[in-house]
Amino acid sequence: MTALRVCIVAPSLDIVGGQAVVAQRLMQHLAGDADLALSFLPHNPRLPGALRALQRVKYVRTIATSVAYLASLVRELPRHDVIHVFSASYWSFLLAPAPAVLLGRLFGKRVLLNYRSGEADDHLTRWRWLAPAVMRRASLIVVPSNYLVDVFARHGLAATSIVNFVDVGELPYRERGPLRPLFLSNRNFAPHYNVACVLRAFRRIQDARPDARLVVAGDGEEREALHALARELGLRHVDFVGQVTPRAMSALYDAADVYLNAPTIDNMPNSIIESFAAGLPVVSTSAGGIPYIVTHERTGLLVAPGDHGMLADAALRLLDDAELSQRLAQAARREVLEKYTWAAARLRWRSAYAGGTP
Repeated sequence: MTALRVCIVAPSLDIVGGQAVVAQRLMQHLAGDADLALSFLPHNPRLPGALRALQRVKYVRTIATSVAYLASLVRELPRHDVIHVFSASYWSFLLAPAPAVLLGRLFGKRVLLNYRSGEADDHLTRWRWLAPAVMRRASLIVVPSNYLVDVFARHGLAATSIVNFVDVGELPYRERGPLRPLFLSNRNFAPHYNVACVLRAFRRIQDARPDARLVVAGDGEEREALHALARELGLRHVDFVGQVTPRAMSALYDAADVYLNAPTIDNMPNSIIESFAAGLPVVSTSAGGIPYIVTHERTGLLVAPGDHGMLADAALRLLDDAELSQRLAQAARREVLEKYTWAAARLRWRSAYAGGTP
C-alpha cells in the first residue's frame, strides 16, 4: 500500500508559539503511522550560508524569507498528496497560508487549512472579500475549537473542529494541597495577550500576600513596556525568564501553584490545557474561546477581560480556599483525559487527510 504523502506547512520552532508547538507535536505523533509519509515545510525557512544575514535586517528579512518560502512551495507541494497548512490571521495569513492554499489547489492537491487565531472574527470582518475567498479554495477548514466553528459559520464558512491535545505523560502531574502563592504566566508579549493585566493583578496579590512570586515566560513586541510596568508597579519576586521551549515549560508548570491568563482576544490556548494536565489551577479572563474549554467554578475561575482587580481577587480566592482549588484542578485533569489526548485526536486527523469527515 502506498503511503499518503502529507506536507505540513507551519512556522518552525525558530518562532516559539502555539502554531509551531502544535505542528511539531502533531508530526511527532503521526510519525509512527506507516501509511503516512510526512514532511515539514516552514513558513519561515532559514536562508543558506551568507544569505542568512539578510534575515537579520528589518523589512529585508520579510522579503527574503517570503521569496524563499514561495520557492519551497513551488518545489515541494507537487510531491505530496495532502497539504496541511497552519494559519494565523491578517498579514500573516496573506504571507504564509494563502500562497500555500492557492498553490496547493493549483497543483490539484487536497488542502487542509488549519486556522488557529482567536482574531478570526475581526479578520474575517475586515478582510471580508479576500480572506473568505482564499479559505473557500481549501478542501477543508479545520479549527481547534467549537468557538471558531461558530465564528466561521457566522461568516458563511463551514469549519470542523479537531481539538488540541497534550502529551499527558510528558507533563508532571501533582495534586496541590493548600496553595502556595506561586504564580505562572506564559503568554507571548503581544497586546491581545495582555500580560500587563497579569502584572497589575499581581500587584494586588502581592499587597495581600507579600511572599507571592510570579514567573513570566514569553517574549515579544511588548517586552520593554512590560519590564517598565513591573518597575513602575514596584513588583518584587517577578522573574521574567524569556522564551521557553516546550520541553522546559513542563518544569515551570510543575513549580507553580496557580496559572494566570489575561488575554482580551483568544481561541483555545494550549497553555490552559497543559495547566489542566499538570494539576495547576487556572484563573483566566473569559476572552474568545476560553469559556469553551474552561467552565467557571468547575474547571477553573473566569473573570471579565481587562479587569485586573477581578483576576487578583479570583487568584486570592484560590489561595484561601483549598477545597475549591483542589476540586477545580481534579475536574480539569479529568477533562484533559477525556477530551484532549492524542487518542482522541488521531483518528480525526487521519480521516481529514483521507478525505473523510473528521
